Order: sequence, then structure tokens, then C-alpha cells
Amino acid sequence: MLIFLFTITIFSAANVYFYYKLSSLINSGTSVDILTGIVILFMALSPFLIPVYSHRGSEKSVKIFSYAGYMWLAFLISFFPIGIILDLYNLVVRYGGSVSGHEFGSVILSSDRGFFIPLFLSFAINLYGYFEAKNLRIERLVIKTAKLPEGVDKVRIAQISDLHLSIIVRDRILDKVIEKIRHEAPDIIVSTGDLVDGIIRHIGHLAERLKNMEARLGKYAIMGNHEVYGGIKHTTTFIEDSGFTLLRGNGVTVENIINIAGMDFNGMETRKYNRESPQKPEWEILSGLPAGLFTLLLKHRTDVEKRSLGLFDLQLSGHTHKGQIFPVNLATMFMFPYHNGFTGLAKGSAIYASRGTGTAGPPVRFLAAPEITIIDIVSTQSSEH
Repeated sequence: MLIFLFTITIFSAANVYFYYKLSSLINSGTSVDILTGIVILFMALSPFLIPVYSHRGSEKSVKIFSYAGYMWLAFLISFFPIGIILDLYNLVVRYGGSVSGHEFGSVILSSDRGFFIPLFLSFAINLYGYFEAKNLRIERLVIKTAKLPEGVDKVRIAQISDLHLSIIVRDRILDKVIEKIRHEAPDIIVSTGDLVDGIIRHIGHLAERLKNMEARLGKYAIMGNHEVYGGIKHTTTFIEDSGFTLLRGNGVTVENIINIAGMDFNGMETRKYNRESPQKPEWEILSGLPAGLFTLLLKHRTDVEKRSLGLFDLQLSGHTHKGQIFPVNLATMFMFPYHNGFTGLAKGSAIYASRGTGTAGPPVRFLAAPEITIIDIVSTQSSEH
């Protein structure tokens, strides 16, 4: 709740800041100020109107509010901090001049430059990010192990994470994901949360396409926070209709080849749901799986439990998006110790954090291209290796 309130406060401040900057620049009177305020208010409220029109079934309205609201959000996320930095620069220069007794007026940014510089940079960042979000990459990881049974040289796993299927991320993007995964011919496909963005109404038909995406040893998925936002009952149905085995605080052994355990998203909403059906501790679930086999742990957040170390070989996670949008990607480096890529842990365990396959909110990614991760678990006993 505190994070939500903080986010709303910053977003509101960014809207007020943009209004102040623009109205100070144009200085065209009350009627223009009111019109400017109405337009900004519409853009600011658009993301909050998406659920309202989604439940009413108005797809066209949902698309309008989604693109307007989310692109405005992406723009402000860049504009606000850049503008503040330039304002601080002016403040420091003025203060330095007053203290030193020298006049630095020539290096102070004028009000129009203080507006147009962040405007141009924000536009450029998000234009680049719009196209980068379409640049789906394959990231490859090879893990060597002695834990594959005799006769099994390699197990290939395809990981998707944070696909966020929605009114924005839909048919065209999903088709590209399916095509790339089919080309890689994985033995196992896993979804490490946020397969859907929340509301299922406009994406129900995509379950059939996902169902046709097959893997020899099966498909496995876990809940992310956005599955919870969309309603656990509805998202569970969608995930299972898509052909995934949903792991919610349990583990399976796949044909005596590999163990796969999956944990629910560790958030307030999921914890509330789980009061009715409490899950075992993670370490206990992992301890109950057959020893000696390679153990894969699916977990949406990149949290690592110390008690679980040594009980799993590789944790696959997502959630961070590597920040997705500038300058959020700077913040995630400090918020999440394992915010991107592979990291070795203690007791022979390791974690891989995916940048994500889709986009949450704005269809924009800056220096955080979307990915499908191909993990080859290779036997050290194999004659090929």
C-alpha cells in the first residue's frame, strides 16, 4: 500500500510539474490554462479508467485509454526527473553566483530551454524505447550438472516471464513469441509469472494459441502479482486453458529427469488468498522432492531464501523488467540485488532474472530489450560435452 501511495504521489506531482512548466511557458491566459489542465487531467486519469471500460467490454475505449494513459506515463517518467535535474542546475548556479558575487546569468537555462530540453529527451527516449520493446531477443544460458540421469545428455528449457498479455500486448507479439520458441524446440517451457497483465476479458482467445505451443516434457507456470490483480480464479483458468501446469507452492518430478518447484508471488494480495489454503515453506517443498535430480525453482520475484540454498540448482525469476523505462532501470539496480541475468549463489545454487518478454503498462523498453531465455541443462557425463 505504501508503494502504491508513493507511486500515485509521484505521478500526481509529475503531472502538476508538467502543467506548471507548460503554462509558465505559453502564458496565454486563464482559458488556455484551463484547457491545458483538462487535457493533462484526461491523460493522467486514463490508466485508471482502463479497468472500468474493460469490465464494460468496450474494447475500443480500452485501447484509447491504454495507449493515451500509458504513453503519457512513460513520457512523464522521463520528463519529470530530467526537468528536476535542470531546475537544480539553475538553482546551484544562482546560489553560486549570489555567494561568490559573480553573475552567471549566461549559463542559466531559460524557461523555454528548461521545458524543451526534457521534452525532446523524453520524446527521444520513448521513441527509441517503443521500437526496442519490439526487439525480442533470445538469451542463452548453459548450466553443466552431474544431476541428469544416465542417458539424458541435455534438457532445454524456454523461459518466458512478464509477458503481460493485454489489450496492448496481444496477437502480434504473442505470435512472435510462439514462433521463436518453436524454433528453439525446448523440452520444457516455463512462465515465471505475469503471463497476463490482469484483466482477462479481451485476451481469452489467446489461450488456444498458447495451448498449441508445445514442449516434450510439458509446460509449467507460476502466479505473478498481475495474475492476482486480475483475480486468481480467472487467471488460473486462463493459464490452465493455455496448457500450463500451474505450480502454487508445490513441486513435480518430470519423468524422473528433473524436479520443478513453483512458488506463489510473495505479495499482500496472494498472502490474503493463501490464508484459506496456506502453503508450506519453500525449503520444505524443496526438501520433499527426490534428491539427486536437478531442481528448478520458479519464483516470480528475485527473492532468495537462505534456508533454500543448496536445495535447488537454478531459480528462474522475473518481475524486475530490468526497470523497463528510464530512469526506473536505475532504481531497480538498488531495489533488487538480482535484477538482471545470471548470478551464482551459495551451496551450488544460482538464480537467473529475466528482463521480461512483454511490457507492463507503456509499450516501451529503454536499454532493457524483451527476452526469451533458453537454458540448456547439460550433463557432465555426456560424451558430447
